[in-house]
Amino acid sequence: MSVNNPSGGQAGSAPVTPAQDAAAAIADPAPLGLAGFGVTTMLLSFINAGIIGAGATTAVLPMAAAYGGFGQLLAGMWAFKRGNTFAATAFTSYGCFWFSYYLLVGVWAKSVTPADASPIIGLYLFMWGVFTAYMFVASLGGTRAVQVVFALLTLTFLVLAVGAWGWGGGTGLTIVGGYLGILTAIAALYTSFADVTNATFKRVVLPTN
Repeated sequence: MSVNNPSGGQAGSAPVTPAQDAAAAIADPAPLGLAGFGVTTMLLSFINAGIIGAGATTAVLPMAAAYGGFGQLLAGMWAFKRGNTFAATAFTSYGCFWFSYYLLVGVWAKSVTPADASPIIGLYLFMWGVFTAYMFVASLGGTRAVQVVFALLTLTFLVLAVGAWGWGGGTGLTIVGGYLGILTAIAALYTSFADVTNATFKRVVLPTN
């Protein structure tokens, strides 16, 4: 994601090392990670919002594993190589989120009743909300576009967690969380589009600040 590396110095302040040269030769993985996150989140959010029936949830699993999971994991590893701690932590974590979602829905949920599953699924979503909240704080050092993604995603996770616990008319809150997820996906896809377009044209075509 387009966030400055806090440990990096100003250009020209010191000789460029071979490791820095190697990192610079790696394309920015942020557009890939944001696209994998945005597309997968959009699919699931349409179901959470009630636009598509809940029976289609298992159809999201292949995308969750392949693009949301593996695609973001790759982006995270390349971000580590580039020295971008924020992007590396974010993409690797959300890639693992989608792998865990695949296992949660595709394996574990088949062995329990919805009533037994709700408490731990609510906690699962809540803890991802906590993680996303502190990543939002960290994102304040970066672009506005990334800040919007993390602000919306924090709300999405927390609302879905409360909905899973059945508080405040659980189903209604899950629908609200679904629409928040759609907004989050749009924000992520815009940021991906802006980053890859600006990199291709080598100038700011779409603003992220």
